[in-house]
Amino acid sequence: MASTDDNGVAGYDILRAPGASGGTFTQVGTSTTTSFSDTGLTPSTTYRYQVRARDAAGNTSPVSNTAELTTQPGPSSGTCTTVPTVQTQWGTGYVIQPLTITNTGTSTITGWTATFTLPAGHTLSGSWNGTATVSGQTVTIRNVSHNGTLAPGASTTSVGFQATRPNGNTALPSGYTCA
Repeated sequence: MASTDDNGVAGYDILRAPGASGGTFTQVGTSTTTSFSDTGLTPSTTYRYQVRARDAAGNTSPVSNTAELTTQPGPSSGTCTTVPTVQTQWGTGYVIQPLTITNTGTSTITGWTATFTLPAGHTLSGSWNGTATVSGQTVTIRNVSHNGTLAPGASTTSVGFQATRPNGNTALPSGYTCA
């Protein structure tokens, strides 16, 4: 640190430049810890960052080495719906197939995520043609490579899942959403 006094680090200046090369580094924030969250970035865009330490007297260190990152792709520009169809059910379980995902927007979507809530005591026991994750009673199913791109008005009906439930409980999942 370019400090000439005995003050410790009081904070950090975070500098950012656009792109993988060129552009000017400008200060985009400060932090009193070694963490910083940069918000409002453009999807699928490369940024470069540098950091410099600052002491209580305002002295600053030379900038750090440059770190580069590329933001994740943004959401598709379309909208979608998720409609379940009960194929079969029995005392301790059921199958939802198809779980129809339809692009209701005016532009092609290149990925979708369906979310719904399992009733208390129900457990997802299998799924197909989607990548399923469970958190508590919330199930999230994301497209796989062959069914993620949907033109306006198009649907995929290849997605489905099976769940178990306590014997005699006839409740079914609810709160279906699509993004």
